[in-house]
Amino acid sequence: MPSDETRKLSREMTPAIVAEFLDAMPPRAAATHIVYERVLRQLTVWIANRPGSDGEFAPRQLTATALSVYLDELGASGCSLNHRARVKAIAGCFARWLIEDKGVLSRNPARQVALPPQQQLAPRELTPDQRYVLRNLAERDGTTRSAALFALGYWAGCRVSDVAHLTMENAHVGPKVGWLRVGYKGGKLRDIDLVNQARQPLHRYLTEEREERRETLSPYVFLSQRHERLTESGMHQWFRSLKEKATRSEWGLVQDITFHDLRHDFAHRARAAGWSLEEVAYYLGHMTQRGMPAIQTTVRYTQVSREQVKHKLRLLSG
Repeated sequence: MPSDETRKLSREMTPAIVAEFLDAMPPRAAATHIVYERVLRQLTVWIANRPGSDGEFAPRQLTATALSVYLDELGASGCSLNHRARVKAIAGCFARWLIEDKGVLSRNPARQVALPPQQQLAPRELTPDQRYVLRNLAERDGTTRSAALFALGYWAGCRVSDVAHLTMENAHVGPKVGWLRVGYKGGKLRDIDLVNQARQPLHRYLTEEREERRETLSPYVFLSQRHERLTESGMHQWFRSLKEKATRSEWGLVQDITFHDLRHDFAHRARAAGWSLEEVAYYLGHMTQRGMPAIQTTVRYTQVSREQVKHKLRLLSG
């Protein structure tokens, strides 16, 4: 988490109107507040440096043209569609506040800007550097809870719903062996064995949480202070807060990665390790109603990249 000095410097660099909006926002998680501040600071500074702005941001300069060109530049620089959609949503919240609370804007530019449909994105395969940073962030976090949550995504390819709805009854984890019964989505339960990198963090977490669990009597593996269990939205919030602890250079690598991307990357790594499509389909829960592997779904998860084919060309012989 950024230091108090860093936060103070960050706020000093933020335009006054943005700072006022952030202060007026409903209570949110600290990590979410930081994301809003960073996105709006970058957007407004960019606008302030466009022709006709004279180096200062004014609300009237937040137009559909400005937002559209800014999002296009983000895309050209390599930012994912997920991140651009987040920027558009935050800009829309800011614009709505400028209209409803300040009366200094007449139209919400976010409503006039379209992004490519999400389904055009290929499933994510992480780079070695991205894997390195994410694993380091989970380790540096220093809690058994974060280590276990991350391991189930990265080392077991679990869905967010798999983790959020995992019960103690279905977590068979000990010092030497471990397997889970997961599959809340669609009610397609499956039994999966855990590699040590997934079993050990989960076992440490359950051992550490034993006393608290006796008091709550919760049937779920991952607890929450607000709900009976850690919810799906709570999972996403936890993952965002984990990434917010990245350094500036690390942030550029992981800012747009989601927990579900860990599942996609697991599928790629499993295929690289020699798993068949049927084996990947079973482990990830890509099954038909008749219990057969849904290969077409798994194929989408493990789409071949140009870089993979380029590497294989070097192995071609005549």
